[in-house]
Amino acid sequence: MLRIDRATYDQIVAHARRDHPDEACGVVAGPAGTDRPERFVPMLNAARSPTFYEFDSGDLLRLYREMDDRDEEPVVIYHSHTATEAYPSRTDVSLAQEPGAHYVLVSTREPDRTEFRSYRIVDGVVTAEEVSVVETLTQAAPLTDGSP
Repeated sequence: MLRIDRATYDQIVAHARRDHPDEACGVVAGPAGTDRPERFVPMLNAARSPTFYEFDSGDLLRLYREMDDRDEEPVVIYHSHTATEAYPSRTDVSLAQEPGAHYVLVSTREPDRTEFRSYRIVDGVVTAEEVSVVETLTQAAPLTDGSP
């Protein structure tokens, strides 16, 4: 299960909407070994495409060095789909290289509805997982207003 705070959830959705019609992408880093998505890092889609995302290699190298210096790891790797459901494509699955990460997809195909889904992708196998949106990461229970 992915536990994510409301502010980070909102930032991911806002980034996806802002970059539409191109796909948005980014990372939420957290302390190594904790599975806590704490630091939102929006990235540039170097492909600038509505059907594909690609992290800029220089930006990605800088991010991984920074995470190393801060004893962090990528807890969430996210991107948007602009015309399809929030489900990993074959390309997404082939590019998934972080077996410990939550792969979040946000569909921006409908302007008034948000599809926000999380998956684990390990050795080409996609497994959907529940998303629990909480006010803060120290909150024990998910929000009960019916919406993520």
